[in-house]
Amino acid sequence: MLNTLPDLHRSFAEQLKHKIQSDSRIHSLLAGGSIVHGGFDKYSDLDFVVVVDPLYYDEIMVQRMVFARTMGHLLHAFTGEHVGEPRLLICLYGPELLHVDLKFVTMEMLTQRVEEPAVLFTRDNRALERQLAKFSANWPNMTPEWFESRAWIWLHYAVAKLGRGELFEAIGMLSFFREQVLGPMLNRRANLPQRGVRRIEFHNIDPDGLLTSTLAMHDHGSVSIAIRMAVGAYINLRADALPENIADDAARQALLTMLKEYSDGV
Repeated sequence: MLNTLPDLHRSFAEQLKHKIQSDSRIHSLLAGGSIVHGGFDKYSDLDFVVVVDPLYYDEIMVQRMVFARTMGHLLHAFTGEHVGEPRLLICLYGPELLHVDLKFVTMEMLTQRVEEPAVLFTRDNRALERQLAKFSANWPNMTPEWFESRAWIWLHYAVAKLGRGELFEAIGMLSFFREQVLGPMLNRRANLPQRGVRRIEFHNIDPDGLLTSTLAMHDHGSVSIAIRMAVGAYINLRADALPENIADDAARQALLTMLKEYSDGV
């Protein structure tokens, strides 16, 4: 498997594997991300799960930065609280830049996962297989009701910022809306995991250009049109699986009225 990676990635992965084999505190090394999903290229990150013996877990967690530094020229690293994953250490190595994610877990923590990992090294394959078999990987796809509960509140935020003249903020919310709502719903339409807008260009699943219609320039009129297009895109995609909490669609009508008021006032 590692032989198929670009030289920079393969060299790092092999070095990490060798390091872990010599550290008796670590039970297994697993790989995820593009290594298991496919489409790995020179732009890809390396995603690793380091399975630690429970007796040494706290010790390893304290020493994570030291551990990462032993793997190469570590330029910067930080932990993943911003994505709700404090066990994650996000690293950037150089001078040839390489992004590496190291997530430290115990065997018990493997029951909750979003993908089936590739096993690069383990001290007890049978025990690892038993643990992985206890729970199937489950990508956290959102329900139609989840989208409906949030879509109009997020779109209202964009309209309110437009009304105040905070165009960068409104444009940022449109980007967020594509990542959290429209992208996942397009993936749903194509029967793919709801991975936001990751690699969405390569899947060719937006023939009507719903996403590109929501792009805006730093201009009041452009942002107003983009928000209106985002409303239309959501309604289009919502029709694939109507949520139970649509009610009478009062939120949409109120939002469009507000948007028209702000657009006409300029």
